[in-house]
Amino acid sequence: MHTSENPETKAVVDARRKDKEESSSMDEKLGNNTDTSGTHDFEAGKHEEASGGIFDGENGQSFRNMGRWDALFALLCNQFGLGVLGLPGALRDLGVIPGIIAIILIGCLSGYTGYELLQFHARYPHCVNVIDMVRVMGGRPWEIVAAIGLVIQLLMTCASTAVTLSVALNTLSEHGTCTVGFIGIACIACFLLCVPRTAKFIAYSGVPTVISIVIAALVVMISLGVSDPAKAPDGWDAKITVVASPSFRTIFNACLKIVFAFAGNITFPSFMAEMRNPVRDFPYALSGLITISITFYLTLAIAIYCLAGEYTTSPALGSAPIIPAKVAHGIVIPAVMTAGLGNGHIGVKYFFVQILRWLKRTDQVTSNSSFAWGLWLGCATVFWTLSFLISNVIPIFDSILSISSATTYAWFTYGISALLWFHLNRGRYFSGWKQITFTLVNVFLVGFSLLLNGAGLWSSVTEMLDLFKAGGVRGVSDCGDNAIF
Repeated sequence: MHTSENPETKAVVDARRKDKEESSSMDEKLGNNTDTSGTHDFEAGKHEEASGGIFDGENGQSFRNMGRWDALFALLCNQFGLGVLGLPGALRDLGVIPGIIAIILIGCLSGYTGYELLQFHARYPHCVNVIDMVRVMGGRPWEIVAAIGLVIQLLMTCASTAVTLSVALNTLSEHGTCTVGFIGIACIACFLLCVPRTAKFIAYSGVPTVISIVIAALVVMISLGVSDPAKAPDGWDAKITVVASPSFRTIFNACLKIVFAFAGNITFPSFMAEMRNPVRDFPYALSGLITISITFYLTLAIAIYCLAGEYTTSPALGSAPIIPAKVAHGIVIPAVMTAGLGNGHIGVKYFFVQILRWLKRTDQVTSNSSFAWGLWLGCATVFWTLSFLISNVIPIFDSILSISSATTYAWFTYGISALLWFHLNRGRYFSGWKQITFTLVNVFLVGFSLLLNGAGLWSSVTEMLDLFKAGGVRGVSDCGDNAIF
């Protein structure tokens, strides 16, 4: 048995040791309950126990190689792209003031629940995804329910990516081919992006994502500043609603669009598992994500709505005059594709890790063996085939956003984090005024998730059915044109 340790592995093990020390310090500062009674932990395999996690690289390269900047760009890559395109429409429906308040509050709540995930990871660093965390908290039954929700959410997000890309390709080509074919092209392209197996590849895509979405937004805003929206009549003036009086259904659908824009939390634990020192570095990445997101979201939503008024569309790029809108759709393609990359990678990796755990071969997680690569590519093929099928069943961008937000995003962004906080703080909910405040906040988060589940699902499904009844919507697996113009 050789005892030599290569420098990369030694650095990872040292980082994990420091991570544990800092997690203990975090527990002391936060006053978290360190009693682990009632914890339903899964049985870790030999490799999972070896040096603190299955990504440490015992049988291959270490996947735990991300620092704070890598994490920030991975988070930006995952969150920017799809959700922001629906925000100007949310302001149109709610009015400027309620829309601004909703974006800020929902964004801050997402940041807080993201920090709760970090607290849980600091206590249970062997958890490599949010489903592992749910298993620790509630045992096998909760794990099954959460796993089904995870798969639904990631598939719906990737289906939305495919639909958005088909809209862009149809708009650019003036319906150059069957829309089902464009959706297929989008899914194949995203499949190829998911071939690399480390989260650091997602981080590399962060800069192109930000540049792409920012330039596309600038094209739309500048074009609207010098010309009217494509569908506006001659002599038109924008009608800006400061405080709207929307219907109950419209309010919920607008809020669901905002929830979708901040719904990257589901991927946070997976990124933490591939960081060298998440306890130290993830707070910086999370703070940067929330600050950049809220600032950019508000700027884009306010500017486009105030310039396009009642002709604001969702996705927002269609608000511009025809030629600038086509240019923007071409520029935004990298950002939309990387949204598929981020969510697709997490989905494929979940399948991959679970199968290896079932086979008791977690030593293959970081291996470059033909078996490991074959399994990874097989998981990616299954995942993107399912995304292709869903994107043809629900072919409307807004409906995919709203339905997925109502069914799963509410829980993975808010509800589950709140339940994890209750697990960490058992027996201490009312130990002081600060703890009582946090308890009330997390009770609100659970209630908010339940409300979005019930009323949100009703509003999004009925809206989709109304769109189908009104006609002009591409049917299931239909080659009809879904271009903006």
